[in-house]
Amino acid sequence: MGSETLVAPGARLVAPDEGRALAGAGLRREIDRVKAALDRLPWGAVASRTAPCLSSVLRLLAAFETGRPIMLVPPRSSEGQVAALAESFGLRAVLGLGDGEQVREGPPAGFGVDDDPALSGWVRSGRLDVTPHDDLALLLTTSGSTGAAKAVRLSSDAVRSNAVSIGTALGIDAHEVAPTSLPLHYSYGLSVLTSHLQAGATVVLCDGGVLSPGFWRAVDEHGATSLAGVPHTYETLDGLRWKPGRNPTLRTLTQAGGRLAPRLVRRFADLADDGGLRLFVMYGQTEATARMTVLPAERLRDKPGSVGCAIPGGRLAIDEGEVVYHGPNVMLGYAEGPGDLALGDELGGTLRTGDLGRLDDEGFLWLTGRRSRVGKVFGTRVDLDVVERALDGVGPVAALDADDRVVVWSESDADENEVLARLVREFALPRAGFVVRRVTALPRLPNGKVDYQRLRATDPRWTR
Repeated sequence: MGSETLVAPGARLVAPDEGRALAGAGLRREIDRVKAALDRLPWGAVASRTAPCLSSVLRLLAAFETGRPIMLVPPRSSEGQVAALAESFGLRAVLGLGDGEQVREGPPAGFGVDDDPALSGWVRSGRLDVTPHDDLALLLTTSGSTGAAKAVRLSSDAVRSNAVSIGTALGIDAHEVAPTSLPLHYSYGLSVLTSHLQAGATVVLCDGGVLSPGFWRAVDEHGATSLAGVPHTYETLDGLRWKPGRNPTLRTLTQAGGRLAPRLVRRFADLADDGGLRLFVMYGQTEATARMTVLPAERLRDKPGSVGCAIPGGRLAIDEGEVVYHGPNVMLGYAEGPGDLALGDELGGTLRTGDLGRLDDEGFLWLTGRRSRVGKVFGTRVDLDVVERALDGVGPVAALDADDRVVVWSESDADENEVLARLVREFALPRAGFVVRRVTALPRLPNGKVDYQRLRATDPRWTR
């Protein structure tokens, strides 16, 4: 059940906080050490608390090479949360609970402690009811998943093909140095890791993101050449009045994980031009391993608002307004329980994204909304993504449906009456159909996207 490696010759992992760097034979020895520890366990899928540290990355790489399915979970997940995941998906083990040290918490019923520093976790004793499918390599939770457990099932071919395609589209080679600016359990953050390792490049394992002084020290000390961000990352950089000259080794900016406001696209395109950088706007979903399209940096000016063309090996189509993606990086399907881990490929390389869009005559994709993001204002259907786009100039906003109205949550100090007037003009609907709420900061998921479910729960007056 083994698999090929994700690590090309010359690839390096640098962990500034740990004072360690691994490359070549040293990296191979460490991966093999963790593979040996995994091979001691009875067969079955495992979960791993995944932080930007060597122990987490080595567990991921070792699991991939042994063919053992691995679920990546947030590093701050509580023992109760990971125990619930183990039960929900019938996992063999939960790893990374001690971060390379002894596990401190007692295991739940049916599990024992494994103190091997390479694993540090709980291991289930006895037989599993389900044997994972041979093609299953990776389990990732979807970006907005809350409540009932749901994961995306990915094959090793999907992970590898996406890494290679991204490397080709962005021109990643052995000279690149990428810091981990996004969580590794998030598909975009993971693809930064895999796309650089498969190209023989360097990945610098940084915690804290762009608000951390330690992150920027690592960028400068290790000569980082690229920075990956979601819209919230670029909103933060804009608020910090960041300029490329502060970090002169950076030469590439990439953005995915949601729509970046046109104002910020223009601002960072200007900064890129002034600083001699390239800015790539991309579009992806966890269900496609990570990224599906790339807008080449040289087309940013003449295609503002587009998310680009399909990555190498992929193909886009529009079916009744919905974006459909075809490619080897499409998931096998979803998993909601142990039995789903035994399933093979249910989609055959075709993903109905749930996003609405159009293709121009050059094959560039323009997203226009989301099928499920629809509210009603006194019986009239309103696309909530369009509501948010209509307020691009206001600042970070989030729109939610609430009975027969739309509630707009805003971080901006813009006058409420001006915001309402703009919505009335844009949608030709009664003013009473919109409600504006001010918040100090919109709640965010670990990947930087707005946490709509948490936001909705803050004001039960507008939900039932």
